[in-house]
Amino acid sequence: MAEKIVIALGGNALQSGKGEATAEAQLKVVKKTCEHIADISCAGYEIGLVHGNGPQVGRILLASETAKDVTPAMPFDVCGAQSQGYIGYHIQQALRYALAKRNRNIPVVTIETQTIVERKDPAFKTPTKPIGPFYTEEEAKRMQEEKGYTMKEDAGRGWRRVVASPLPRKIVEIDAIRTLWPSTITISVGGGGIPVVEKRNGALEGVAAVIDKDFGAELLAEEIGADILMILTEVENVAINFNKPDQKNLTSMTLEEADRYIEEGQFAPGSMLPKVEAAMKFVRTYPNKKAIITSLDKAVDALNGKTGTVITFA
Repeated sequence: MAEKIVIALGGNALQSGKGEATAEAQLKVVKKTCEHIADISCAGYEIGLVHGNGPQVGRILLASETAKDVTPAMPFDVCGAQSQGYIGYHIQQALRYALAKRNRNIPVVTIETQTIVERKDPAFKTPTKPIGPFYTEEEAKRMQEEKGYTMKEDAGRGWRRVVASPLPRKIVEIDAIRTLWPSTITISVGGGGIPVVEKRNGALEGVAAVIDKDFGAELLAEEIGADILMILTEVENVAINFNKPDQKNLTSMTLEEADRYIEEGQFAPGSMLPKVEAAMKFVRTYPNKKAIITSLDKAVDALNGKTGTVITFA
């Protein structure tokens, strides 16, 4: 049987940090991304894709708030749903073409996905998830004063707005994903899923938050019974002493080693830390399986054991 792999696409797979944030520029980046995904599909894997949406949902929200005098501003959860739709559309279009070039006829479908979170999740009191564009420190302070946003410096790249990032508890549309999985490449749990809480009467209600896509991908990998969780980011390997003269790239990491590195503060919150924690959660749940963290352009090599960081139980 083909191995099941859930792939979490980082921000660099959807838009260039140096390029414009236009739809055309983003589609150009996605087309390059989908060449790599198509190669993985051709290697015989059953694939499920999860993508982030931090920059995109932030821009949608900013546009909505800016135009509030012309048309009513949309609530946060609706902006998240919009980002799932247009990012999924871009991936569907680009991946379908990349597969067709390889004579591989596999449907690609986006599922608007809701993810249940707990209303009492402590994350709502401590926003940590970066969204939207980068700002200078001066711009960030002004937005904090004028709009009441929580602004934080993001891994040396600039200042961004941060929002609550509760942990995902349940994927509402998981049965539909399971049904489609054997014959279809699914794009689901986009942006970690649209965060919703379950009311006492069973109804779902959207909340203002962005779920970390790495934890969303991990939950999907658990629910689908994936063999591999692959988290794609900007770097080829997880590293300790990152950006220091004694930086060391890791080819493998056990749960015990990962715990030690986290205690040492080796992984930046909002950057590498959630990726490592999501990988750890997956292999802790499935000790005989593995998680891989690597860069998009090295994904195929990482699956062949040539690069990347493999996280294992022991």
